[in-house]
Amino acid sequence: MTAPAPAFATRDTSGAPAPEGQIIRDLVRRGLKVAPLALLVGLLGWNLEGLASVALALALVLGNFVAAAALQSWAARISYALVMGVALFGFLIRLGIISGVVLLVGDQPWIEPLPLGLTLVVGHLGLLVWETRFVSASLAFPGLKPDLVKE
Repeated sequence: MTAPAPAFATRDTSGAPAPEGQIIRDLVRRGLKVAPLALLVGLLGWNLEGLASVALALALVLGNFVAAAALQSWAARISYALVMGVALFGFLIRLGIISGVVLLVGDQPWIEPLPLGLTLVVGHLGLLVWETRFVSASLAFPGLKPDLVKE
């Protein structure tokens, strides 16, 4: 009996750390750092409905990034063609799931559409822009810049 494979490869076949796992752990860490501020803005601006909307949107944003990294990590262990397919179709499927969740809860009384939408857009774009400052994306260091890996 074999143990199940982890969602993120911690090492690639060469023994080097897998960049997807490094990057997503760093991105989620940064997202969790700003989450209390976003939740406070939702609470002060739209009461408990705003708080619930921001919390749901943050969960969708971070879940989307984790799913993207897990799918890429899984596909990278199999083939380059699968990586490209997973990048394209995974994006479409994840976008459909987020849209489905928003449409499903959009009419609920505990949801405020403005903080939900703002958090989804600003969360995705803000975390991506913020994370690009820390990603090396070179052959020598395919994940995070070397000084960040030591942290």
